[in-house]
Amino acid sequence: MRVPILRIRHLLLTSIQVDLNDQDLSRFREDMLTMVQNYDANGAVIDISALDVVDSYMARILSETAHMISLLGCRVVICGMQPAVALTLVDMGRELEGVETALNLNHGLEKLVGKERLDSFLALKPKPAATTDPTRPAGLPRR
Repeated sequence: MRVPILRIRHLLLTSIQVDLNDQDLSRFREDMLTMVQNYDANGAVIDISALDVVDSYMARILSETAHMISLLGCRVVICGMQPAVALTLVDMGRELEGVETALNLNHGLEKLVGKERLDSFLALKPKPAATTDPTRPAGLPRR
Protein backbone atom coordinates (compact mmCIF):
# COMPACT_ATOMS: atom_id res chain seq x y z
CA MET A 1 0.00 0.00 0.00
CA ARG A 2 1.34 3.42 -0.94
CA VAL A 3 1.15 6.23 1.58
CA PRO A 4 -0.29 9.38 -0.04
CA ILE A 5 1.98 12.42 0.12
CA LEU A 6 0.41 15.83 -0.47
CA ARG A 7 2.31 18.85 -1.70
CA ILE A 8 1.31 22.37 -0.70
CA ARG A 9 3.78 24.71 -2.38
CA HIS A 10 7.16 23.71 -0.88
CA LEU A 11 5.65 21.68 1.97
CA LEU A 12 4.99 17.94 1.96
CA LEU A 13 2.30 16.45 4.17
CA THR A 14 1.71 12.76 4.75
CA SER A 15 -0.32 10.74 7.20
CA ILE A 16 0.36 7.07 7.82
CA GLN A 17 -3.11 5.65 8.45
CA VAL A 18 -2.42 1.91 8.61
CA ASP A 19 0.30 -0.45 9.75
CA LEU A 20 2.77 -0.85 6.89
CA ASN A 21 4.76 -3.93 6.03
CA ASP A 22 8.51 -3.74 5.42
CA GLN A 23 8.11 -3.29 1.66
CA ASP A 24 5.56 -0.48 2.11
CA LEU A 25 7.87 1.28 4.58
CA SER A 26 10.76 1.13 2.13
CA ARG A 27 8.54 2.49 -0.65
CA PHE A 28 7.35 5.26 1.68
CA ARG A 29 10.95 6.28 2.38
CA GLU A 30 11.80 6.29 -1.34
CA ASP A 31 8.65 8.27 -2.20
CA MET A 32 9.36 10.89 0.48
CA LEU A 33 12.97 11.37 -0.60
CA THR A 34 11.98 11.57 -4.26
CA MET A 35 9.28 14.15 -3.60
CA VAL A 36 11.57 16.27 -1.41
CA GLN A 37 14.03 16.43 -4.29
CA ASN A 38 11.56 16.75 -7.18
CA TYR A 39 9.46 19.47 -5.58
CA ASP A 40 12.29 21.36 -3.86
CA ALA A 41 10.49 20.90 -0.54
CA ASN A 42 11.70 22.92 2.42
CA GLY A 43 9.37 21.30 4.96
CA ALA A 44 7.73 17.93 5.55
CA VAL A 45 5.23 16.72 8.13
CA ILE A 46 4.77 13.01 8.82
CA ASP A 47 1.58 12.43 10.81
CA ILE A 48 1.49 9.12 12.70
CA SER A 49 -1.56 9.86 14.87
CA ALA A 50 -3.50 6.90 13.45
CA LEU A 51 -0.84 4.40 14.53
CA ASP A 52 -1.49 2.60 17.80
CA VAL A 53 1.64 0.47 17.50
CA VAL A 54 5.09 1.17 16.07
CA ASP A 55 7.54 -1.72 15.96
CA SER A 56 11.31 -1.34 16.04
CA TYR A 57 11.63 -1.60 12.24
CA MET A 58 9.03 1.12 11.62
CA ALA A 59 10.69 3.31 14.26
CA ARG A 60 14.05 2.83 12.56
CA ILE A 61 12.65 3.63 9.11
CA LEU A 62 10.85 6.74 10.39
CA SER A 63 14.00 7.96 12.12
CA GLU A 64 16.23 7.23 9.13
CA THR A 65 13.76 8.81 6.71
CA ALA A 66 13.59 11.97 8.82
CA HIS A 67 17.39 12.16 8.96
CA MET A 68 17.69 11.57 5.20
CA ILE A 69 15.13 14.29 4.49
CA SER A 70 17.11 16.65 6.75
CA LEU A 71 20.30 15.83 4.86
CA LEU A 72 18.54 17.00 1.69
CA GLY A 73 18.03 20.38 3.36
CA CYS A 74 14.36 19.90 4.18
CA ARG A 75 13.05 20.39 7.71
CA VAL A 76 10.89 17.49 8.91
CA VAL A 77 8.48 17.08 11.83
CA ILE A 78 6.90 13.82 12.96
CA CYS A 79 3.61 14.56 14.68
CA GLY A 80 0.70 12.87 16.40
CA MET A 81 2.56 10.19 18.31
CA GLN A 82 0.25 8.32 20.68
CA PRO A 83 1.44 8.09 24.33
CA ALA A 84 1.65 4.29 24.13
CA VAL A 85 3.83 4.57 21.02
CA ALA A 86 6.15 7.05 22.76
CA LEU A 87 6.45 4.70 25.74
CA THR A 88 7.20 1.74 23.48
CA LEU A 89 9.85 3.66 21.54
CA VAL A 90 11.64 4.68 24.74
CA ASP A 91 11.46 1.11 26.06
CA MET A 92 13.00 -0.15 22.80
CA GLY A 93 15.71 2.52 22.87
CA ARG A 94 14.35 4.12 19.68
CA GLU A 95 13.54 7.62 20.92
CA LEU A 96 13.89 9.20 17.45
CA GLU A 97 16.84 11.26 18.67
CA GLY A 98 17.47 14.35 16.61
CA VAL A 99 14.04 14.14 14.99
CA GLU A 100 11.73 17.08 15.54
CA THR A 101 8.34 16.01 16.90
CA ALA A 102 5.04 17.72 17.61
CA LEU A 103 1.93 16.82 19.57
CA ASN A 104 -0.41 17.03 16.58
CA LEU A 105 -0.64 18.17 12.97
CA ASN A 106 -1.45 21.76 13.89
CA HIS A 107 1.64 22.04 16.12
CA GLY A 108 3.74 20.33 13.46
CA LEU A 109 2.71 22.86 10.83
CA GLU A 110 3.29 25.71 13.30
CA LYS A 111 6.84 24.44 13.86
CA LEU A 112 7.51 24.46 10.13
CA VAL A 113 5.89 27.68 8.99
CA GLY A 114 5.29 29.63 12.20
CA LYS A 115 2.01 30.25 13.97
CA GLU A 116 1.37 33.64 12.39
CA ARG A 117 1.90 32.41 8.83
CA LEU A 118 -0.22 29.31 9.47
CA ASP A 119 -3.05 31.40 10.93
CA SER A 120 -3.03 33.76 7.94
CA PHE A 121 -2.96 30.81 5.52
CA LEU A 122 -5.90 29.11 7.24
CA ALA A 123 -7.87 32.36 7.34
CA LEU A 124 -8.08 32.69 3.56
CA LYS A 125 -11.18 34.63 2.64
CA PRO A 126 -13.70 32.99 0.32
CA LYS A 127 -14.37 34.59 -3.04
CA PRO A 128 -17.32 36.99 -2.99
CA ALA A 129 -20.53 35.50 -4.35
CA ALA A 130 -21.28 36.49 -7.93
CA THR A 131 -24.48 38.37 -8.50
CA THR A 132 -27.07 36.21 -10.16
CA ASP A 133 -29.16 37.05 -13.17
CA PRO A 134 -32.67 35.60 -12.72
CA THR A 135 -33.10 35.31 -16.52
CA ARG A 136 -30.09 32.98 -16.96
CA PRO A 137 -29.98 29.29 -15.99
CA ALA A 138 -28.02 28.55 -12.84
CA GLY A 139 -24.32 27.88 -13.31
CA LEU A 140 -23.89 29.83 -16.55
CA PRO A 141 -21.58 32.85 -16.39
CA ARG A 142 -22.81 36.35 -17.09
CA ARG A 143 -21.73 37.97 -20.34
